[in-house]
Amino acid sequence: MRYSKRQSWFAIFVGAATAVILLVNVAGAQGPVTLQDQLNAQYKVAKMAGAGAVVVEAGTLLTVQKAGVQAMFFNAIPKCPAKFDADTLRPATGFFCSSPMALHNYFQMGNKVYPLKIEVNPDKGRITFRVVSCDQCNGVNPPTGMKGEVQFEFPKGYLEKASAGDVADKIGQVFAISDDDPQQNQADGQQESNAFPANGPVANQQSTPQQPPAEPQTVQLGMTTDQVQATLGKPDKAFNLGAKQIYVYKDVKVTFMNNKVSDVQ
Repeated sequence: MRYSKRQSWFAIFVGAATAVILLVNVAGAQGPVTLQDQLNAQYKVAKMAGAGAVVVEAGTLLTVQKAGVQAMFFNAIPKCPAKFDADTLRPATGFFCSSPMALHNYFQMGNKVYPLKIEVNPDKGRITFRVVSCDQCNGVNPPTGMKGEVQFEFPKGYLEKASAGDVADKIGQVFAISDDDPQQNQADGQQESNAFPANGPVANQQSTPQQPPAEPQTVQLGMTTDQVQATLGKPDKAFNLGAKQIYVYKDVKVTFMNNKVSDVQ
């Protein structure tokens, strides 16, 4: 079959148009690189195991630059985030985070941590940066997997057009990327008596080594009444409402549904 000259040109035009459409679709499918993508590439997050107590894959090593980030055991229910705005780090607030039942540990300046989770929320003008302790670097053994969280606040609309470079300076005021050797940090950390003193962010000045802090009295969702009593002791008051039970202690109220913890206040 022979084609006329007009038919040949038409076929070439259709082929070129189809190629352009395919290229546009491929580019559109990939989409622009978001701030979330950039931060995920800049800060490699650590991978955990052993119910969150052990780092099995290290992330980007960071050095804590400011005291005031509350250090919670990995499985603790509250997150207790600190907030950073206008070059000021404000410790976590709220009943549980500031109650006497919470073990008030804090990451200290110079402690080594890994990124654990990064969340960018342009609508709220906020970047949430969660970290976990590098226990090997800090000389903590057995590992505790202490976690902490900071919410970096930005003006409304800023994060919609910002790049990782635009926010890196602010994040770096609290968590600076470290070029230290983790193995050397481990050796140095063995000389420290306690990386996370229970008295707050002030470094331990005592010359004699101290015992590691006892685990906090932690109540988690799903615990039974027996488990709660083993942790907190017998309640001051107890209310049995069928499937619902309430234990009242001096500083906390624990609610059970079908013998499982459903709420802590």
